[in-house]
Amino acid sequence: MNPLIKQLKKYGNLTSEIETELNEKIKSLIKQKGDFLLKEGQIVSNLFVIEKGLVRSFYNINEREINVWFGFESGILGSVMPLFFSQPSIENIQFLEDTTLYYISSNDLESFYKSSQEMNTIGRKMAEEYCKILEERSFVLQTHTAEQRYHWLLKNQPEALQRISLGHIASYLGISQETLSRIRKK
Repeated sequence: MNPLIKQLKKYGNLTSEIETELNEKIKSLIKQKGDFLLKEGQIVSNLFVIEKGLVRSFYNINEREINVWFGFESGILGSVMPLFFSQPSIENIQFLEDTTLYYISSNDLESFYKSSQEMNTIGRKMAEEYCKILEERSFVLQTHTAEQRYHWLLKNQPEALQRISLGHIASYLGISQETLSRIRKK
């Protein structure tokens, strides 16, 4: 089954008719480690799912890269500003491993939302989950100690330590690599 359709089905039922139409609109993409899916200022208005591989999102602030999120297999992703508002991205999305993605354009997605109550509900449920993830991450970053943030990452993305450099993890947690090393030694 198409990996994007499989993920959409986690949020609601799809008729066989809609599934067939989705299969006609969804495309695949293979990218190499180090390539970019999106750079700050670009507009790439597609909704993606990772079949195999790993990506990171980061901001460039004062010549520093600040990691915002990581995308693993089965993760649905896209940059909010271009995807939903047709505005240039404020983030960069880079491949940390060779990656296979499946995607649908925002125009096609919007057409499905308008023509199908099931797809509209799925879109709403995806947006609700995204809001939950953002609120939880914001809460953790603002209220937890460095050690608590590290344990939160281990609980929520245990594969991160095996697949992502410590520098990227430290940036994501909002701490220095030295602090991360001290926490890991405990």
